[in-house]
Amino acid sequence: MPKDFSKAKYDHKKIEPKWQKFWEKKGLHEAEDFSKKPKFYCLVEFPYPSGAGLHVGHVRSYSALDAVVRKKRMQGYNVLYPMGWDAFGLPTENYAIKTRQAPQKVTKDNIKIYKGQIKSLGLSFDWQREINTTDPQYYKWTQWIFLLLFKKGLAYQAEMPINWCPACKIGLANEEAIGNKCERCGAETIKKNQKQWMLKITEYAERLLKDLGSVDYLEKIKIQQINWIGRSEGSLLKFPIANSQYQIEIFTTRADTIYGATYLVLSPEHELIDKLHYENQSEVREYVKLAKNKSDLERGDLSQEKTGVELRGIKAVNPASQEEIPIWVADYVLPHYATGAIMAVPDQDQRDREFAEKFSLKIKEIQLVDAKEITKKLGGKLTVNYKLRDWIFSRQHYWGEPIPLIHCAKCGVVPVPEKDLPVELPRVENYQPSNTGESPLSKIDSWVQVKCPECQGIAKRETDTMPNWAGSSWYFLRYLDPKNHKNFAASEKLKYWLPVDLYNGGMEHTTLHLLYSRFWHKFLFDLGLVPHSEPYKRRVSHGMVLGEDGEKMSKSRGNVINPDIYLEKYGADSLRLYEMFLGPFAEAIPWNTASLIGMRRFLERIFKLKPRKANNQITHKTIKKVTGDMDNLKFNTAISALMEYVNSGRYDSEVLLKLLAPFAPHLAEELWSRKHDSSIFQESWPEFDEDLARDNQIEFVIQINGKLKDKIKIKIGISEAEIMTLIKELPKLKNLEIKRSIFIPDKLINLVV
Repeated sequence: MPKDFSKAKYDHKKIEPKWQKFWEKKGLHEAEDFSKKPKFYCLVEFPYPSGAGLHVGHVRSYSALDAVVRKKRMQGYNVLYPMGWDAFGLPTENYAIKTRQAPQKVTKDNIKIYKGQIKSLGLSFDWQREINTTDPQYYKWTQWIFLLLFKKGLAYQAEMPINWCPACKIGLANEEAIGNKCERCGAETIKKNQKQWMLKITEYAERLLKDLGSVDYLEKIKIQQINWIGRSEGSLLKFPIANSQYQIEIFTTRADTIYGATYLVLSPEHELIDKLHYENQSEVREYVKLAKNKSDLERGDLSQEKTGVELRGIKAVNPASQEEIPIWVADYVLPHYATGAIMAVPDQDQRDREFAEKFSLKIKEIQLVDAKEITKKLGGKLTVNYKLRDWIFSRQHYWGEPIPLIHCAKCGVVPVPEKDLPVELPRVENYQPSNTGESPLSKIDSWVQVKCPECQGIAKRETDTMPNWAGSSWYFLRYLDPKNHKNFAASEKLKYWLPVDLYNGGMEHTTLHLLYSRFWHKFLFDLGLVPHSEPYKRRVSHGMVLGEDGEKMSKSRGNVINPDIYLEKYGADSLRLYEMFLGPFAEAIPWNTASLIGMRRFLERIFKLKPRKANNQITHKTIKKVTGDMDNLKFNTAISALMEYVNSGRYDSEVLLKLLAPFAPHLAEELWSRKHDSSIFQESWPEFDEDLARDNQIEFVIQINGKLKDKIKIKIGISEAEIMTLIKELPKLKNLEIKRSIFIPDKLINLVV
């Protein structure tokens, strides 16, 4: 390497691959089990490897957390920063059907593309711990955990309304039928009852809520979880139906308003609708049919116009007032919330008032009563209710983990013996859904027909597969011991690495995925299989990268940004630095190519920097600022501090490179190698002297008769006498007749004139 670098050119195409190979060869990013160093487990959500490849949102979150872990390693931590693939799911199955390729091949090809893109960014993942949810040696343990849930009574089968696409003849999860349209073909979906495997997450509702107090999550993440669980305290009360054996049980959080209940509302799915005898049976049936095809989101939207039908010819009896009141069916009441029936108090509730006004129902002014007393008097029950529903765990797709259960006419539902796990997904030619709504697996007789493990009689495999949420509910545990064939992870490794110290992901996953993984972890904790009740110590989220038009990126808008183009033209360091600099990490940011070019120029400037005489105070203030901002995930202001440091012209070259290294690792390593044989990432992170890092000047306020007159820069610790001398020298404050002064050291002086 030449000693004179003055004419060298910043060529990222040569520099970046060179150092990526160097780091991999040296194993600098590999975590060490049971190191004596303090551990730091940093987790980013593993990607779904779609055919579109890595997008700029991935670059933003992975680069930012990569900066954190590179700094942590330099600070002496044993860092685990792993990566893997969340590869089961409907998009790959759709693509396989469309292109007539096996999902296994599609997944393998996509992972190869993703991995190449990630490596080209210089991200310091520990590839020795790579996992793939579609690997039978991985999903063996997903199936094993499911069987634990089944044996403990937390996995059960129930008939549930599902989203059904009549064109594809397939059942869809809620996330696959947005706006009542099939994600696969765009057709309108309908509701259809079908047996589904369910997980009893509601058993853990209270703990999922309560334990949010023990973790460091962003407040908006906690609020989302709290709202999703939806805990409410209230009363169960029964309203008899006049001249009938039936009663309608309702749940209310406002039993104190019962004297104002002027009508009842049933959900369209309520079981009594088919049992009661009322005059307008056909009208009600038609309404119920239409209502059931609406999504919960539509039905719960308060801005939607209220619809409903009265069950004519029958009345309920208000148990408090003994008044007979009408019974209605309306789609804004959901079947899975409490009892699926409500008492309507239009005098106290805006939604009930709007409904009453539209249908000319009675609105009765009321006096409130003691809620607890009225519940007791009416023979009701105080209870707690949750909006959270049990997790629908079945999918009638091919590309998912087979559910490891066997149906026997004699023995019932029997778990697959542990020794026979994994139940591998058979390779088939046709992934098209069946006409019956069952999984494509149901058509593979050679796979479906088996012997019952208990009686050895003829039996059939379960043909539903698991949702794509299954593998991601425990993946952070497998990173700790990915090659273990005897256990999902060794207990001593779980004790060493858990909990996850920092987990970053998108805001869109802070309800379902985050809730599901917390549920699975608590279940494993109850069995003594993991050492902590909560899996993640700290959870943060990153904002989206929007298109240059400020809108969410989509193919239809034509504003999708391909990171490969900018990676090729400007280099990984420029792209990484740019995405961290563009704005606060948790907020959405619009793409701006001009700013990316600005980052490239900043790095070119650093490439040509020459050693200067350093200013200790500026250096220590910069170290403190960058260190603190990185700890608080304020990457944009940390980079600004580096720019100011360079602009000062009084930088320490070695300190500058160390501070730059987590953000632009390739360039920092290249410049460091000019004078050193070791990697910059084997160096210690710079430390600051608190005295030198402290500002020795402050902004001091001068008031006259309590009103702001001026602000001046002064040294810390200046006396009142010195301040008065300075004031007399200021032109606009000369010749004042000062009666007295109020002096607050290092803050202000108020002159009474």
